[in-house]
Amino acid sequence: MDLEEIKQIIALMKRNELTEFELEREGSKIRIKRGPNGAAQFDTVPVVALPAQPAPLAVASAAAPPAPNAGPAADSAEIKSPMVGTFYRSPSPEAAPFIEVGAAVTEETVVCIIEAMKVMNEIKAEVKGVILEVLVENGKAVEFGQPMFRVRKTA
Repeated sequence: MDLEEIKQIIALMKRNELTEFELEREGSKIRIKRGPNGAAQFDTVPVVALPAQPAPLAVASAAAPPAPNAGPAADSAEIKSPMVGTFYRSPSPEAAPFIEVGAAVTEETVVCIIEAMKVMNEIKAEVKGVILEVLVENGKAVEFGQPMFRVRKTA
């Protein structure tokens, strides 16, 4: 893991107000904690040699443009994951989903929960429209910037 990847992780933590982040990849492990003043603190972890070409972080790929054949229509949008975590459609296993296909949403409508580091984060639509498609299966992991819902925008 190089310095640029660590800087991207810290920026992601600040944007999403995360206090702790841990990543284990190919025998290496990094844990970053933000202290009370917001400064990053690194835990001491045994260093293991990384391969010459480490796998890219999801943070780095989040800015990639969508595939040309998957381009949504001009009147549609995607609700994307603002963080890495586990996607849940409902507030509890026995509760009904927050929204279903065909449901109208506003910018403030809660559409799902993403669990990150044992914290349940309510995710709002941030767009006004109608849900066209749910793109993630309940209980599955999501990456930063991963589309979770497709929405037909309305005025």
